[in-house]
Amino acid sequence: MAPSKDLNKFRDLLRESKNIIAVAGAGLSAASGIPTFRGAGGMWRKYDAVSLATPEGFAESPSLVWQFYHYRREAALRAEPNNAHRALSAFSLPLIRNQIAPSSTFALITQNVDGLSVRSDNKILASYPDASEQQQDEQGRPRLIEMHGRLFDVLCTNEDCGHIEFNTKSPICEALSGTEALVEKNTLDPDIDVKDLPRCSKCGSLARPGVVWFGEKPHHMDLIDELVDKADLCIVVGTSSTVFPAAGYAYAVQSQGGKVAVFNLERSQGDRDADYLFLGPCEETLLKALSLEVSTDGELSVKNSL
Repeated sequence: MAPSKDLNKFRDLLRESKNIIAVAGAGLSAASGIPTFRGAGGMWRKYDAVSLATPEGFAESPSLVWQFYHYRREAALRAEPNNAHRALSAFSLPLIRNQIAPSSTFALITQNVDGLSVRSDNKILASYPDASEQQQDEQGRPRLIEMHGRLFDVLCTNEDCGHIEFNTKSPICEALSGTEALVEKNTLDPDIDVKDLPRCSKCGSLARPGVVWFGEKPHHMDLIDELVDKADLCIVVGTSSTVFPAAGYAYAVQSQGGKVAVFNLERSQGDRDADYLFLGPCEETLLKALSLEVSTDGELSVKNSL
């Protein structure tokens, strides 16, 4: 049976759900100007993931990899959270969510590394100072889980050091200044000397982007497994559902009797068995589905307070 497109029935499902998770991919940040990876014009259609997003690729050419990630860092620094980020941030606060899904829990599991969900959460919390402690649930678990790490984490490659630091410097080093224009033209510079690439601030060794690459284990897997095991509703946002383990979470929720709602710009292989499917810009569809509205000054509230 084809997935339902009935918003009212989905809202009824929200009111009945008790343990809700959202699994987000690159499509969540598309309206913020962050390139997606597998859709039309996606980055992995232009670049070889093995050469740019694996430990082996970095070992072979750290210069090329750093240029690609410098491009992504600069794009993320320029970007602002969009209404899809804001909708999920607002829904994460019990004082808002309880008007939509009473007595429920919620966690956002994001595959994105751009930090926009974090920035969105911080802005929502600034609007609700009394909710400053609500970034964690009653068991002290975070409501936002960055399973693939953070683009602005810089990790030392020296295993004896292993230092990680959060670095938003632009450019991260002088040698990479301006190379983002080369990425746009698909003409990376193979000749940047390794000694001029980002270095560990603690030991001086070569540093790498602190994201999870293909073949590496995502972060917080035990916590994610716990949340998936308890979930009775999985909201899938902006992902083609091709990268595991995240691609399997919706199926896991369904297999234990839960429901799945997919919010994507276009059809994907992961939505064939969804219970609900809402196509279109997720910055629009999520607001409608969660009964949220944005005021002229950018504040989010529950529409026609439920």
